[in-house]
Amino acid sequence: MQGLRGSGASDYCDGMIHRLRSPALILLFALSSLPGCGLVDRVTGRSPEGAVAAGPLEAVPNGPLSATKPLGGAQSAAALDQTTAAEKALATAAPAQSGERNLGAVIVALGSPAEQGFWLQSSLVSAPGKGRVVTDTGKSVAVDLRPASGAALLSLAAYRALGLGLTDLPKVQVYAN
Repeated sequence: MQGLRGSGASDYCDGMIHRLRSPALILLFALSSLPGCGLVDRVTGRSPEGAVAAGPLEAVPNGPLSATKPLGGAQSAAALDQTTAAEKALATAAPAQSGERNLGAVIVALGSPAEQGFWLQSSLVSAPGKGRVVTDTGKSVAVDLRPASGAALLSLAAYRALGLGLTDLPKVQVYAN
């Protein structure tokens, strides 16, 4: 290493870089690093042992797309929402209660359509109770408040009563009675 110190070291490095730029060395390195992918066999004309000769590809007939059954037996939101018109009218007509407290704002996602009724699950809620949610547009609906961790979920009935799209992620104010 003593011979590499000083100006001789840079001359040595320049020489090594020049040697590494040789096309033959680069090709040799590339071919030696790819023996498992069959590139060497294609270049040399040899076939690997146990290789199966590939013939022309044949099309596999598929049935019509309309014959496939939707996952989960797709139903409309109206069919999944079992609340009555009277229940919806009562929930959306619920006025603000005196003494209700604002728990805060939260972004909600659609909850399980299998769980009927008007409810909100949120980490803002510490104990089950009654309350309401209000959208940015001022629409409100009375809900059962359920404590939960993670993302806030709002029932299908509440989504529909508020006029929200099922894929919307609205920000709502949560109030507890």
